Amino acid sequence: MLHLPVTRLSFGCHSTYCNSKSNSKKLVTVQRQADSYFTYGEQEHSKQTKLRQAALCQVYEDFTEMSITTLPPRICLVGNAGQDADTLLAAKSFGLPVITSDSGLDTADNKKWRTFYVMEDFEGDTFQTLHKQKECILGPPALKYAAEMKQTLGHNSRPIYNYAMRGVVTCFTGIRKKDELLKLVHLIHSMSGCIKKDMNPKTTHLICKHSGGVKYQYAKTFRLSVVRPDWVYDAWTDRDTVQFDATQDVFTKNHRLKVFEGYRVCFLGFSDEEHQHMVDVLLENGGVCVELGDPECSHVVVDEHTTVAKPVPKSYRTHILKSDWFWYTIQNGYANETDYLFGDYLERISNTPNTDRRDSLPVSFNKRKRKRLSQRIQLDDTPLGSGKRRSSVSDAGLLSGSNSLFDCTTSPEKLLDSDDKPLLHSEPEPIDVTPVKRSMRFNHFMDFFTTESNYVGILDTILNLFKNKLEKMAETNDPLLNKSEIKSVFGNFLPIHEVHQSMLDHLRLLHANWREDCLIGDIIIRHQEELIKAYPPYVNFYEQTKEQLQYCDRVYPRFHAFLKINQTKPECGRQSLQDLMIRPVQRLPSISLLLKDILKHTGSSNADHERLEEALKSIKQVTLHINEDKRRTESRMAIFDIFNDIDGCPAHLVNSNRSFIAKCEVNELSDSLSGRGDSLLLYLFSDSIELCKRRSRSFNTVKSPGTGKPHKHLKLLSLNTIRFVIDISDSPRAFGLLLRGEKEKLYTFTINDEDKKSYIKKLCNQIAAHMCRTDADNLLLCHSSQELDVDISDVNVSTLSKAFRLAAKTRLKVGRAFSFNKTPNKLKRAVSTMMTSPFGSRNSLTPSSQLAQMRLAANSCKNISEVPDGDDCSSMRSISPSTQSETLVVPPMSVEPTRKNKAGVGGTVGRI
Repeated sequence: MLHLPVTRLSFGCHSTYCNSKSNSKKLVTVQRQADSYFTYGEQEHSKQTKLRQAALCQVYEDFTEMSITTLPPRICLVGNAGQDADTLLAAKSFGLPVITSDSGLDTADNKKWRTFYVMEDFEGDTFQTLHKQKECILGPPALKYAAEMKQTLGHNSRPIYNYAMRGVVTCFTGIRKKDELLKLVHLIHSMSGCIKKDMNPKTTHLICKHSGGVKYQYAKTFRLSVVRPDWVYDAWTDRDTVQFDATQDVFTKNHRLKVFEGYRVCFLGFSDEEHQHMVDVLLENGGVCVELGDPECSHVVVDEHTTVAKPVPKSYRTHILKSDWFWYTIQNGYANETDYLFGDYLERISNTPNTDRRDSLPVSFNKRKRKRLSQRIQLDDTPLGSGKRRSSVSDAGLLSGSNSLFDCTTSPEKLLDSDDKPLLHSEPEPIDVTPVKRSMRFNHFMDFFTTESNYVGILDTILNLFKNKLEKMAETNDPLLNKSEIKSVFGNFLPIHEVHQSMLDHLRLLHANWREDCLIGDIIIRHQEELIKAYPPYVNFYEQTKEQLQYCDRVYPRFHAFLKINQTKPECGRQSLQDLMIRPVQRLPSISLLLKDILKHTGSSNADHERLEEALKSIKQVTLHINEDKRRTESRMAIFDIFNDIDGCPAHLVNSNRSFIAKCEVNELSDSLSGRGDSLLLYLFSDSIELCKRRSRSFNTVKSPGTGKPHKHLKLLSLNTIRFVIDISDSPRAFGLLLRGEKEKLYTFTINDEDKKSYIKKLCNQIAAHMCRTDADNLLLCHSSQELDVDISDVNVSTLSKAFRLAAKTRLKVGRAFSFNKTPNKLKRAVSTMMTSPFGSRNSLTPSSQLAQMRLAANSCKNISEVPDGDDCSSMRSISPSTQSETLVVPPMSVEPTRKNKAGVGGTVGRI
């Protein structure tokens, strides 16, 4: 018997670990098992023996770990870790002995303790020495994290600096340098991560430098995170943060590998606009755009609809692909090049019969085909044209498609002779070349039937190709759009599809059993109520639907790719989703024109004549209902905008029973609301008037720049409270409102831009409609300004006078805004220059005297009509400065606000 010295297990060095009798017994048992397994003859080298050796090694490792756990543990703070107060506090929280050491090597030989070494440096010689001795090494963040989470310090086979990658299972691909790979492995292990050689169901992250490959395809298929190596390096940079998690989306999204990273792509055959758009998308997704002659070009993307020959790149490894590959890659993150080879596409269409090519052919092929086809489908006496055509059985069979513009099949009666025998005999016989005559009524019915069939086909495309697919993907963990966004785009679509599907079924029944007296108008009349219910929500909110679709297309690249992929499919006819979604808006006017054409060729004695007239009235009623509903919807939406623009606006202004009528900009002539001459806005609603003040832009920005609302609420008047609307006859723009109450009030305004006559007439009509009165003219009174005791002189005040009046009103606010006692000299000079009155001297004055001079200048501003002429001017110039100051204290009538006593106003109202 031979005892192998290499594999012979000796537990002598571990005898000190076994302190209890139970462990000693286990040690003896394992030793005997080792002797029995490792003692064998010279010729006993079977596979079974080797397996037993491996199993015993595992038993020994398990026993060694069990023995280590029986030693008393302690914590050793190495180097700078022992000087950190937080680390020391965390170490003491475990209730274990805590020692400090400069290097930790002086305690490594002591086998009486199970020592946990806490150190900051995971790359120095000390670390390497302790790591080779298989000591337990922790970083300060790992110790602090365990203390915070109330966890025990378990035995770790690898050094753990922190737990930033706990639960992470990584795999590498495309990293060729060994040194870089070893460094990444060390950092991931130090952050409690795990590494696998191959992809498996437990893998969470793939680390690579460029797209492509089997592992990359696996990761994209199962929606795993694909990141660059910088993800590991940046996570290690933040290693000292205790609660740092490298798997957080906020941190990971900046390191995700873009779908075209490492690709050099060339685009051929696209229009200039589309080419630039694809280049922008490529650059946003990490790719590089190159020319066809670039030897490093990896992919050539061609437009299969315009390119008829396969391009020849410099490198034989370059993939030549259809445009679908580009958009599928953006949508799904990866697309296999072998499924989109342009060469296979050309070979496939070259072997496809002409009748099956359709839109898959390049544009040049389709143009020739459409030209030949258009020369054969023109019929005599049809709306399309009056060109002659050959009539033959073969041509009729060729043009008998259900989706053709007209029914070009030969009549069944013409296919049989008088003896009910087939017309086509084995022997050639003369063929009747006379074209089949159809009535114009039938031809126009076929226009209606064909366009309705095409329209329902478009609705089916929207439903099946877009809506259903998006909803199905919304149920997964990786949707293109969420459910609310899908509803905002397609929420009002289904009722339209259902009503037109029903109409098409009725039209097919008429087409199968056509008679000249069939009732086409009944189809519209039967579906009138469904049309009224289906169309208004879609048409009224089409602009919002369009904006939402454009927003999603712009914000979500994968959704943009989804739209581009579907646009190239034959069902869409190279039209975008936005082009298809506008078809319901255009359909009802088209139906009206088609019904008029049918009615024009329907005799008055035909029973369908009256039904068609009723059908036209029904379509018109549906259109009017849509327009009225759209007007109401826009009016209600305007109320929300008005409410958001007015500061302090009452919440009950927003009411479903209230609609917006008109807006009018006015200046107040009275002094009852805001002040004489203030700029106001009058919002006329169906039952009330909102009066608000327009805030000044120049001075409002000083107080609250960019934060305040443009208008301020003054009063909300119910139309029931307005007794009369007064037209002030001696002014082309002045009018007033007389309100009911214990003390009647008179508000007078001057209108700015709108025609006064039309506005007050609209106001009277709305008051009468709200009060259910028919005498709207009796609500309007006409009086002069003298009878009302209203001063209208301020109507023609110049812009300069208004500016100085505004400066006079805000002088106190400006004085409070600037503190001249504690202002630096430069700011004092700037404010002093700004405040200097144009009518005063430019000598240096104190800030208070400058404000006083500004006030006097504002009060001295006069109307042009009040400026003295000739001698008066010279007399004013001869007045001394002191006298002039005393004179300027009294402002002129054109600028000073007119404030009447209450008795005067009451007398005026009494006279009215």
